[in-house]
Amino acid sequence: MVPRPAAPASPGAMATVSDLLNEAPRTRFHRRAVIVSGVGVFTDAYDLFVISTVAALVHAQWHLATTETSWVTGSAILGAFIGALVFGRIADLAGRKSVYAAVAVVMVVGALTSAFANGVVWLVAARFVLGLGIGGDYPVSAVLMSEYANRDDRGRMVGLVFSMQALGLVVGPLVGLALLSGSVSHDLTWRLMLGFGAIPAAAVLYLRTRMPESPRFQARVRGRTERAAAELARFSQGAVAARTVSAETVERVGVGSLLTSGRTLRLVLGTAGAWFLFDYAYYGNTLSLPAILKDVAPGASLVTNLLLTLILFSGFAVPGYVLAFARMDRIGHRRLQLIGFSVMAAAFVVLGAVPALTTTVAPFIALFGVSYFFIEFGPNTTTFVLPSELFPVSVRTTGHGIAAGIGKLGAFIGVFLVPVLEQRIGLRGMLLVAGAAAVAGYLVTLLLPEPARRNLEDVAAERPQVRTAGAGPGAGWRPAGRLGASRAVAPSRALR
Repeated sequence: MVPRPAAPASPGAMATVSDLLNEAPRTRFHRRAVIVSGVGVFTDAYDLFVISTVAALVHAQWHLATTETSWVTGSAILGAFIGALVFGRIADLAGRKSVYAAVAVVMVVGALTSAFANGVVWLVAARFVLGLGIGGDYPVSAVLMSEYANRDDRGRMVGLVFSMQALGLVVGPLVGLALLSGSVSHDLTWRLMLGFGAIPAAAVLYLRTRMPESPRFQARVRGRTERAAAELARFSQGAVAARTVSAETVERVGVGSLLTSGRTLRLVLGTAGAWFLFDYAYYGNTLSLPAILKDVAPGASLVTNLLLTLILFSGFAVPGYVLAFARMDRIGHRRLQLIGFSVMAAAFVVLGAVPALTTTVAPFIALFGVSYFFIEFGPNTTTFVLPSELFPVSVRTTGHGIAAGIGKLGAFIGVFLVPVLEQRIGLRGMLLVAGAAAVAGYLVTLLLPEPARRNLEDVAAERPQVRTAGAGPGAGWRPAGRLGASRAVAPSRALR
């Protein structure tokens, strides 16, 4: 359990916008922020994971070679690698909100154009465009929610956003089952499955235009304290407000400093390395799941494999997501990642070492399902959460974008490498390689600090100056305290 740090308050101290957010109770505006960010993550998950079923249908319809099928499966992930890096950086320069809306437009365009593909090149190109939007959505959804969250519930809130991936995982196979069971042709089935991704993306676009810019970013990077406080008061419907707040500024961190400073480089290596190793194992196995299940149960039909996939997702993955966001703040975000990597490694090694487990459906699903549970109750959630809290505010989406982008590069490699490994060293050998990746992910995680239940400003080691906004005897610049003036919040509660 991570202890909650003490929060001393000075009766004469002025609160900053960050103080108001750090100490805010959970209220309706937090739920609104979770929904807006979460619908985007649902869309990301649906669009990424529905392709495993689509690729199986397209492979049979267009008689694709293994490499062509891998490009159909992996093109969106390659786009996500680039999109996370590019849009993550833009969000630190132009603001979170503008990028938030732009990536939703890209996802709508990518989903619709992929549904009308008349050949493998068109489909790969359209999925690549879709991936650009998905990649850009990762850092902005995570960081915006992290910057709106309070100290004690930040993991829970960002985890809730990410848990919408569980819904996307389940809805994809359900849509496929409904269409195939309704005697819809295979050609129309995969087109509808891809086209449906535009619907939640369009909803995301509408919702995001109504959400204000991150108050922390406004106040600390742009120096617009009064505007940030006013927008926060309106968005929270007065739940988080004060008559007077202290302005605060931080020195901008450049990309060069991010990648050369010892402390921030360690964060980049820890977050990006863990995400890369995890995504290699996770996406390689998940997007190749139809082929894996075919090895375990050669006589099973596509509908049967979809049902087995649904069992894995709904019976193991969904409970893992739920327990992750419910308990991660008490367990610790870094610690939960270490636990998840440990069980993943053990499950994959046992599956690879015991031949009977990969030739009988029930024990394979049981143990593979355990790995899925600890994937969600572990690194699949925490690799999304940790980069949203560890980096300084001026490079927070840049840092998250690097981590997410490198993670998707690992996924892209996994999509191409896993089928090759399965052919050359068999399913068991492939699972042993995934187990080794999980062990490496555990070791890389040791580079990171524990951010749970700490203020973002303290985690990022930011030491700003603060200035009382408005006139009065206390107006003017003063050095922030050891904890960046993040504890002096009692007056703000009285002024609500």
